[in-house]
Amino acid sequence: MTKSMADERQSQLEQYLQNVTLDSNITNSDVFIGFFRKLQQDTFKIQTQRAFLDVYLADGNNIRLDIQTSDTAERILEVTLCKMGLSRELIKYFSLFFFQDRDDGALSVVKKVAEFELPYVSLQSMKELHCKLGIRKWYMDPSLDTLLMGCRASLNLLYMQAIQEVKRNWVKPTEGQMQELEFLQENANKAKFLELIREVRFYGYVRLDPCICDYPEVGCSADIYVGNNEINCCIKLPINQTKEVSFKINRLRSWQVTFLGATKDGEEDTLELRFEYNDSGTWQWIILYTKQAFLLSSCLKKMISEQMMKASKEGQEMEIEMPKSTKNNKKSIIQQKQVVHSGFISRKRFLVRPNEEDCVFEKIREEDL
Repeated sequence: MTKSMADERQSQLEQYLQNVTLDSNITNSDVFIGFFRKLQQDTFKIQTQRAFLDVYLADGNNIRLDIQTSDTAERILEVTLCKMGLSRELIKYFSLFFFQDRDDGALSVVKKVAEFELPYVSLQSMKELHCKLGIRKWYMDPSLDTLLMGCRASLNLLYMQAIQEVKRNWVKPTEGQMQELEFLQENANKAKFLELIREVRFYGYVRLDPCICDYPEVGCSADIYVGNNEINCCIKLPINQTKEVSFKINRLRSWQVTFLGATKDGEEDTLELRFEYNDSGTWQWIILYTKQAFLLSSCLKKMISEQMMKASKEGQEMEIEMPKSTKNNKKSIIQQKQVVHSGFISRKRFLVRPNEEDCVFEKIREEDL
């Protein structure tokens, strides 16, 4: 086998293994979890043994766990949240993330930890990045906060994260909103604080590190906020002007993440996320060059799944209220509006489009994303 054939085989195997993770029926199976557990441990030569792992909260405090190095993120998240007194039915609203506290005070969320991933092993492999493991809420619709307000532990988690996002400039309150938030914080009125901050711009969004994009011109720098069914970009143009652009999720057809290799100085890997967007009736590819491409892809999937869950719920309510003669027609209309967006991860760039030009969305389940 020649080197080029071996490289091609490796690329195709990587593509297959990465695409397999899109099917929750596979990723939740004991065979899959066992395979990736062994793969991660063998790759970084870490045997199963007892260890301590720090899980950080948004207020800077941490919970130290006595774990096995082979424990998955799903297991570690469950143990941590149960220690905090969180109701088991609310665990699904939170997730583990790798993040960095930067010297300039900025908070950088590197990536969401996959449920089958081994956080201890991943942290060992990311030592040079000085990453920490932390808990954050994992939903993109701020209105879902209301489902967690009745539990003291989840209320505290939401409050700590909201305070952190105000301090780290993830949200953009007006002067009046800031004064009221400060007053509520001084009086430790957590419920009112969370009620008010839902009205603040960019609350519930994930902020990415500044990156490079090719819109509207190649080589522009951009500040990216993802949430509220949009990718909001504050783009710095070459003429020293800024332009704010909102890419709406319902006008996005597909996206893909591509590994481009190391930078010229060889210090870090380069990733790009490109998405196909309908701009005034014309489909075009928008490219973002960001180390947080996988995080952005996860956010896009989450927004789509929440849209689908909401549409499904509204459809069920309509069926109950509507006369029998109109049920089937209305249900058909709702299904036609459902959309699927896919994140494609590959060392080599490849394009996937729906079979029908006009059929942007198809039926999916929450677990498929």
